[in-house]
Amino acid sequence: MTSVVNIASGAGVAPAKETYHGDLWAFRRQKLHVLPGAGAELPWADERDRMHALFDITDALQSGRHTGELFSSISERLRPVINHVSGSVSLLDKATGKLQIAGVDSSLGRELRIDEEDSSFSPEGLPIAEAMSSGKPVVTCGLDFQRFPSPLYRKYADLFSASGCWTPLIGRYGSFGAMAIHREEPFTDDEVNLLVHVSRQLALAVENSIAYGELAAMKDRLATETLCLEEESDQNVSGMVGESPAFQEVLRNIRVVAPTGATVLVQGETGTGKELIAQALHELSDRSKQPFVKVNCAAIPATLLESELFGHEKGSFTGAFAQKIGKFEMAHKGTLFLDEIGEMPLELQPKLLRAIQEQELERVGGNRTIHVDIRIVAATNRDLKQMVEEGKFRSDLYYRLNVFPLTVPPLRERREDIPVLTRYFVQKHAQRMGRNIETIAASTLEALTRYDWPGNIRELQNVLERAVILTQGTSLQVGMSEFVAKADTLYRRTSEASQASERERILKALEEANGQVGGPDGAAARLGLKRTTLQNRMRKYMIARQYL
Repeated sequence: MTSVVNIASGAGVAPAKETYHGDLWAFRRQKLHVLPGAGAELPWADERDRMHALFDITDALQSGRHTGELFSSISERLRPVINHVSGSVSLLDKATGKLQIAGVDSSLGRELRIDEEDSSFSPEGLPIAEAMSSGKPVVTCGLDFQRFPSPLYRKYADLFSASGCWTPLIGRYGSFGAMAIHREEPFTDDEVNLLVHVSRQLALAVENSIAYGELAAMKDRLATETLCLEEESDQNVSGMVGESPAFQEVLRNIRVVAPTGATVLVQGETGTGKELIAQALHELSDRSKQPFVKVNCAAIPATLLESELFGHEKGSFTGAFAQKIGKFEMAHKGTLFLDEIGEMPLELQPKLLRAIQEQELERVGGNRTIHVDIRIVAATNRDLKQMVEEGKFRSDLYYRLNVFPLTVPPLRERREDIPVLTRYFVQKHAQRMGRNIETIAASTLEALTRYDWPGNIRELQNVLERAVILTQGTSLQVGMSEFVAKADTLYRRTSEASQASERERILKALEEANGQVGGPDGAAARLGLKRTTLQNRMRKYMIARQYL
C-alpha cells in the first residue's frame, strides 16, 4: 500500500487503493488506480504515449549500465511523463552510514552543481532520511527549516524551495538509498505513484548491479591471486593471454598449422601481437630448437633490404668490405619471420618468391646458389589482396604466402579479454619493477574495457606500464580523466552505429513483410524476434505508427 507524506500541509494522504502488482510491464495489462478517490484512472491525454515512455524506462533498466548513467537515462525518459528540472539518486554506504550521490540529471542545459565535499553526506535532517526510514515517498512544496534542520538543507535552499519528491530504494534488506525529483510546480498524486513504481524498478536494477559488481570484484581478486601463483597458464601459448571465443579460435588454428611446416600469413591491425603469433608457430613446430629469425621489411631501407635478406659478397658494392650472411641463411633449419611484408619493394619480390618457393638464393654480387631449409611466416597490417588488384604487390608472391591465412582480431572485438590482459600486464610490469600492486578498481577495468584501443594490445600494455610506474600504494592508479572521456565517446559512437544498423534491419524486414509485424511471414519472424519485442524496438526507434 502506498501513502504520501505531504510536508507542505503536514498531513498524510490516505492510502490509495492500488491494483498494481508487478513491474512497469503491468501497466500494459491493467489500469493503474491510484490516489485519491475510488480508483480514478490516470488523467493522461495520451495514455499510449505514456506507456511508450514507461517501456523505454524498462529498456533502460535492463541496459546493465552503472547507476549514474542509468539514472540519467531514466530521468530523460521520465521527463515526457513527469516534467522536472533536476533529479538525483543517492546510495547508502554501509561502512560509513552516509549517502553517496551516485547520479544526477538536469534539464537546465548545465550540470546540477553539488560541491564535492557534499557528494557524501549524512541523511539526518533531510527529506531523504524520512523517505528511507518510512519506506514511503516524501513530497515537499516550499521550505520547512523546522522539519528539516540539516545544514545541507539550508545550503541548497534554492533546490529545496521548489517541489520535491523523494522515493526510497528498497531492496531485500531494507532501504539503501532514494531517488529525488525536483520541479517548480507541485506533484500530483498520480505522478507520485508513478515515481514510486519507477523507484521500485530502479532499486531492483541497482541492487542487481551492486551484486554483479561485488561478484566481478571477487572474481578479479581470485584471478589476481591465481596469476600470482601461476607464472604461466598451460592454456596460454607463447605468452599470449585471452579467453574470448575470437582469440581461442586463433589459438586453435595455431595448434593446427604449427606442426605442418606450412607457410602462414598473419594478418591484423598494428599492435595485435602478430609477432607473438609467429613465435608461437615456431615454438610449437619441430623447428623449435632451431633459429627464429625476424626481419621488419618496413624498418630497412629498400636499397639495403636485398643484402639484409640474402647477404652479399665482399666487394659486391661500395661499402661491402666483407662477406655478409643474410637472414635466409641465418634461419636455415628454423623459421624466418617477414614482418610488414606489405612494405616489400615490388622490384625485390621476384627474388623473394624464388627463395621461398625453391628454397635457394644467391648473395648480392655472388653467382653461387645456396640451398636453405626454412619455414616462412609473414605478417602484415595491410590488405594484400587489394594491393594485388592495385598492382602494388605481386599476385604470385601473395598466393605463395597465403597458404594458411591467420587473422588476429583487434582488441575491440575481444573486449572480454581486456580484464585478463590488464591483470597479466600489471603483474608482469610490477614484478619487473619490484612494485607490490594487489588490486585494480572495478571502475578502472570497466573504463579499460569500454575503450576502443586503436593501438590494440601494444597500446594497452604501454598504458598499464605507465600506470604501474606512477602508482603509489597497492591499488593500481590509472590517469583516467581524458581516457574515460575518450572511452565514453567511442562507446556512444559504437552504440549509436549499432542502433542505426538495427533500425535499418527492422525497416528492411517491415518492407519485405509489406508492413506486417506478426504472423509467420511478418517482420518479427524474419528477424527472429517475438512480435512484442519487435514492437518495443519500433517504438524505441520511432518507426512509423501504422506498423503498430
